[in-house]
Amino acid sequence: MVCCGAKKGGGRFITKILTFGLLWALIIYTVFQFKNFNLDVQIPHLNSRLLLQKKLDPLTRHADSTTESILDMEPYIDKSSPLTEDKMVEDIQNRAPNLPIVYWNKNKNKPMGFNNTCARFPSMFELEFNNLYWQTLRTSNGTFQLYGAYLDKRANNRLGPTVRILGMIDRIEPTVVTYCQFWFDGKKEPVIAKTFEYKYIWYKKWGNYKNGIYQPYLLACVIPQKYREKIPQSISLVEKQCDNATNNLRVIYEKPEKKKDFAVCVKGLDFLHEDLSVRLVEWIELLNILGAEKIYFYELQVHPNISKVLKYYENEGKIQVTPINLAGGQPNIPSFQHLYLTKKTNHKRQNELIPYNDCLYKNMYKYRYIALLDIDEVIMPIDGTSWKDLMENKVLPKALKINKEERASYNVRNVYFLDDLIHNHGWFKEIPRYMHMLQHVYRTRNFTKPGQYVKCFHNTEKVLTLHNHFPLSCLGSGCTSYPIDTADAQLHHYRADCVKTLKKSCEEFRKTSVMDTTIWKFKEPLVERVSKTLKNLGFFGPDLKEADKKR
Repeated sequence: MVCCGAKKGGGRFITKILTFGLLWALIIYTVFQFKNFNLDVQIPHLNSRLLLQKKLDPLTRHADSTTESILDMEPYIDKSSPLTEDKMVEDIQNRAPNLPIVYWNKNKNKPMGFNNTCARFPSMFELEFNNLYWQTLRTSNGTFQLYGAYLDKRANNRLGPTVRILGMIDRIEPTVVTYCQFWFDGKKEPVIAKTFEYKYIWYKKWGNYKNGIYQPYLLACVIPQKYREKIPQSISLVEKQCDNATNNLRVIYEKPEKKKDFAVCVKGLDFLHEDLSVRLVEWIELLNILGAEKIYFYELQVHPNISKVLKYYENEGKIQVTPINLAGGQPNIPSFQHLYLTKKTNHKRQNELIPYNDCLYKNMYKYRYIALLDIDEVIMPIDGTSWKDLMENKVLPKALKINKEERASYNVRNVYFLDDLIHNHGWFKEIPRYMHMLQHVYRTRNFTKPGQYVKCFHNTEKVLTLHNHFPLSCLGSGCTSYPIDTADAQLHHYRADCVKTLKKSCEEFRKTSVMDTTIWKFKEPLVERVSKTLKNLGFFGPDLKEADKKR
């Protein structure tokens, strides 16, 4: 009995061990199975771009890519409060300097004019705009597209205080009589005067001299004697004195206490498909070194990289960019506009006169001299390192020795630094290849003829209307221009080829090239400035060292 009882007790013990082992194996098996269990939830296909789809590509799955984290994500958007009406008016004024939006906003609830049907102050919502920046006057003999208005109180202006209106008229030698409605602060009714003159900003021998084509003009509205000490806030042009105007231009008059020395004006940039951004950086930096205190660009259509450069320098305060387009029925569609300006050369030249003269009149009180330059041109002093030194120590002493009266302009002769001249001599290894002007130091031996293709320092106290190369009309004693000696300065013109009208001469120019390293005196500061700017703008990529290795 005892024996049998012992056997029975031993069997129970073995059974317990086997049961425990079986349970433990089952637990381990269950754990492993649970670990390998696929938790992905199959969602019916709605759209391949469904943002909340749980099933992620195994290659992109990571710890925080859960439904909860996606739901918690917040897109970065501009959450600024909507502009108040006053802030909106301020924004409009910045975008459209020729629009008297601030003056109108201040007086919009006041009855202004002789009465409701005679010379009423126009609401900004009743103006006839054309192509964003122009305002229209339709008369019985021609249509006017008006761009800007400026108060001219210069000492040499024999008319006395005058509002100059810059625009285009589809007539040559306009005969229609028009009137200027001056609007003064604190005065309910306009002051009206007959338009004094239509100054043609073109020579008829250049072509396009026919009705129906918009021609550049500068109109003169002389302020009546009683109001000459006052500053008009805006002006309208009408055919009859009592007309309710369809245009109203802000009269620009910004006169600091003291003039600076030099500014540069650049016509409408038209480089939509041509990336000249790096060359533009070199040009801006060189002009800044030479003494250009500000460069005023006008912009038609440009490559995105050029836009990036312009925005950078505008934020630096070194340049100002004004968008512009073509008046009337001329094309403003990107690419088509470029094609039009390429094929219609005289139209192109006439349109360029608007930004040139707008730049002059906006800045005539701010600077002593204004130069109209293209971005492939530099007025280069031969001995000194600045325009100020050139004018004060070289040019003016010589000019005043001949005639004690200051000239309306001081012109610099043109010489070509053609792109292909360098290829006969190779690259300069100590200069980065992206420094176009520093690399291109072979020029034609001969300058273009005196007076041809010159560029000028224009005396802002004396010039009245400007052309690309010289003044067309002047105040006082006429358009006197002093030719700067080529031993003192020359106009470096960096081009692929000569202008079309010099094709025959260009072949001769190429045969007699010479090395001219005048620009190298600026090599160190120029390379440093340009390289720093290009790096800041990301032109070398995220890793400058890697970019250097690849070069």
